[in-house]
Amino acid sequence: MSNLEGLIIYQVDAFTHAKFSGNPAGVVPDADRLTNQQMQSIARELNNSETVFILKPDGDDHDLRLRYFTPTTEVPSCGHATIAAHFVRAQELGITSGRVMQKIGTGILPIDIERNDNEIRVTMTQGKPEFSPTMSDKVITRIEDALGIKSTDRYQKLPVRIVSTGHSKVMIALNSKSCLQSLRPDHAALSNLSKEIGCNGYFTFTLSDQNKRPLIHGRMFAPAIGIDEDPVTGNANGPVGAYLVEERFPDIENGTFHFHARQGEAMGRPGDVEVFVEIKDYRPQSVRISGSAVNVFKAVL
Repeated sequence: MSNLEGLIIYQVDAFTHAKFSGNPAGVVPDADRLTNQQMQSIARELNNSETVFILKPDGDDHDLRLRYFTPTTEVPSCGHATIAAHFVRAQELGITSGRVMQKIGTGILPIDIERNDNEIRVTMTQGKPEFSPTMSDKVITRIEDALGIKSTDRYQKLPVRIVSTGHSKVMIALNSKSCLQSLRPDHAALSNLSKEIGCNGYFTFTLSDQNKRPLIHGRMFAPAIGIDEDPVTGNANGPVGAYLVEERFPDIENGTFHFHARQGEAMGRPGDVEVFVEIKDYRPQSVRISGSAVNVFKAVL
């Protein structure tokens, strides 16, 4: 493994302005020399929910490639690691603002970078929103049992269904923040269920009054891919925006549905995600998530 010597690794907290909050991600800027196994080993060693590896483009239609690994497997997309990767690039390269095209497991998508004073803000366009049918009562009951809740704990106006903007999540709306914060899931049961429904993440959330900020408080569990709980999840808070539009939760108007979401409070790592959903013909067309980040450390392997 001599090619690992001198490899620079960052630890970045995303969706926050404060160290030791938000969602930590490993960032490896010079990853072209690494094998798949080495990437997986580094991700396992850092033990963040995701570590992102930045690679050179392999075509003329994008500026760079990103690959994402949990401690146990590669995943096609990751919101907080994307924010972290472009935060590091902006710092390293002195980028002030602009757009780059990144190639990830779900396709080629734009990233917008803004620098205001000392803040670097990264906005990620996610994949096209996709929705599964509403789940059967039998599967919903099994999800409730695995989460340790009753059907009366759920917000019944919003159905349990799988939504994706690149990496799918099961959407489960709850009636109260106290119920959300007290969840103690059966991770083995959720993991086993993931294999059957073809979705590894469960996003539980509660809604505030539409005029309040944040609109959403959430928690996300994905034990099937080695993440018992994720602090702040871009690939959950983006899809939930599309989901709310699809289910006609907000006062639907063509244009942009813009809101803030907070996650990580139950883990002592609160973070905030800004979400934008473009609406046409009263349907969600595209989703963007936006956030800041802070560098925790830079190390040489």
